[in-house]
Amino acid sequence: MASQSQIAQFKLILVGDAGVGKTTFVKRHRTGEFEKKYIATLGVEVHPLKFYTNLGEVIFNCWDTAGQERFGGLRDGYYINGNAAIIMFDVTSRVTYKNVPIWHRDLTRVCENIPIVLCGNKVDIKARDVKPRNIVFHRKKANIQYYDISAKSNYNFEKPFLWLIQKLSSNSDCKLVKEPALFRAEAEVDLEQAKFYQ
Repeated sequence: MASQSQIAQFKLILVGDAGVGKTTFVKRHRTGEFEKKYIATLGVEVHPLKFYTNLGEVIFNCWDTAGQERFGGLRDGYYINGNAAIIMFDVTSRVTYKNVPIWHRDLTRVCENIPIVLCGNKVDIKARDVKPRNIVFHRKKANIQYYDISAKSNYNFEKPFLWLIQKLSSNSDCKLVKEPALFRAEAEVDLEQAKFYQ
């Protein structure tokens, strides 16, 4: 990790099927806003995401990749020199979870042994098709962590990044010391329901 005067920078690859909320998740971190309208990412967009920790500043240069199959041939080039990754799926769509092993395989073929967070997005929606008991992919793999998240409600919003920072710094005592400037949540996660799923 960098000293207080240096800024640690990491290449973070964000993958998952089209429409799972990858770009909205990144925009929420960058601007604090929630994107209500779906606009497909074409190819890849790179956005710096800054975090303040007790060990100093960390910037994830987040490579937000297109989820559409027509961009599949370009992906390996985007993954080169990746330091960490987030694989995202939509908890209201079983097919997006079924594709997680494909995303993982493609990532680890290019970037071996990088820390990966699996994120089940849209947990603010009560009609959940992918139940927690069925989310087992991460249990079979090394160096992968799972979080339920909601870009709309800010639920578990910072946890994927904090876990990645702790892994990349080899310091489990690393903490975020400054909250990102977020707009008010667009939805709420039913905390009783969330407890039920854990």
